[in-house]
Amino acid sequence: MPESENEFFRIRKEKLQRIREKGINPYPAKFHRTHTSKQAIDQFIKCEASEVPFDEKISMAGRIMGRRGMGKASFIDLKDIDGNIQIMMRSNQLNERYDDLDDLDIGDWIGATGTIFRTRTSEITLQVENFELLSKSLLPLPEKWHGLTDTETRYRQKYLDLISNENAKNTAIQRSKLVSHIRNFMNTRGFLEVETPILVPVAAGGMAHPFITHHNALDRNLYLRIATELHLKRLVVGGLEKVYEIGRVFRNEGIDLQHNPEFTTMESYEAFADYSDVMKMVEDLVSSSAAHLNGSMKLEYGDKVLDFTPPWPRMNLREKIISESGIDFLEHDSVDSLKSAMANIGINVTQQVSWAGLMDKLISEKVEPSLVQPCFLVDYPVAMSPLAKKSETDSNIAERFEGFVCGMEICNSFTELNDPEDQRLRFEEQEKLHQQFQNEEMDRLDEDFLVSIEHGLPPTGGLGIGIDRLAMLLTNNPSIREVILFPQLRN
Repeated sequence: MPESENEFFRIRKEKLQRIREKGINPYPAKFHRTHTSKQAIDQFIKCEASEVPFDEKISMAGRIMGRRGMGKASFIDLKDIDGNIQIMMRSNQLNERYDDLDDLDIGDWIGATGTIFRTRTSEITLQVENFELLSKSLLPLPEKWHGLTDTETRYRQKYLDLISNENAKNTAIQRSKLVSHIRNFMNTRGFLEVETPILVPVAAGGMAHPFITHHNALDRNLYLRIATELHLKRLVVGGLEKVYEIGRVFRNEGIDLQHNPEFTTMESYEAFADYSDVMKMVEDLVSSSAAHLNGSMKLEYGDKVLDFTPPWPRMNLREKIISESGIDFLEHDSVDSLKSAMANIGINVTQQVSWAGLMDKLISEKVEPSLVQPCFLVDYPVAMSPLAKKSETDSNIAERFEGFVCGMEICNSFTELNDPEDQRLRFEEQEKLHQQFQNEEMDRLDEDFLVSIEHGLPPTGGLGIGIDRLAMLLTNNPSIREVILFPQLRN
């Protein structure tokens, strides 16, 4: 602890001792609050407008964020979940209890009971008749209570960020509203919310390196799920025709502005639908989320104005790659050929060893930066899409799309592969590639899943949407760490 904080800690501990010596419990079990700051202010303004006195006694609670003395009165800035309100303590009102204010500090939680009035400076204020210490703060708030500026501290001590930075608090609230809206949107469309395992015997359903753990009682290695896909499709096999899950998935990957090792997705699967149906649903879901959080389908993100109004452009992936890079992936169907073509236009391909890995690099380098407004890239190579159904018109292409905004992928969708023989062959190919290119991310063969779809998976449209990235866009935050309350950080 820094020396300055040490001194604050010592002084506040002395105040804590004095409070206890007075017979006051500095950490009571509860407090009955009748109004938040916003509720009190709104009710007072409503009474003013109708010329009805607002003279009822109310109780409020919050954290002390500022304090000013004026003769025999003290003014305290009280902060709660809804905002701030000024409260006034008068010595002639509180009598001997007025001296107890000397043991209060910025950062303490208090409850106060009194009546609302408007001061001569027109500020709506609670005139306190009685107050109660709810929690004594032993350490001071950061940066003299005006906000954190050190980014690392903000992420490591999120509670201080929420206290000090209004944007951090608003982002947390908006993210919660986003998840609630997504849940309501899916429920209204007849989807059933379900839960699937987090610990799985095979880390399949995506191309990612998993986290490994060991179960002692079973004496077996398990993995943290990298996707919820294969279990959700098992449920469709079982007759639950429209299912979704909102939950954390875990991928042992790097950390940057768009990636965190644990993140939240919403995956959904709808029987008798294809990727065109899902595309329409994504437009409706995201555009309605933007309107719900911001009041408009148009919103600012950094220095850009994004328009989420449907319909979004559908861009053929092959045509888009050709226009941005001059490379036609159908003409470069081998690793060496594609690698050479990419190297010729200045792309560093030293880290990619598989054809799918090279394609992913090509898309991220040449295509994604140009995708600013909401749009879909449509029809991916089958080699990049081991769980997607082949196009009926071209066996090299899978019925798959990804949604992009500001160069960032926000969703991935397929017409799901429901031919069990084709799926087995594709999984077996992924296993061969995994053995050949162990450092690259590959999907894995899940025998139990294959057995399930051998019982019959109906035509199904599937979707995975990244809630963290969507929250970034809808709350105007450039980093995923701003929208995850407790992001992973280096030691």
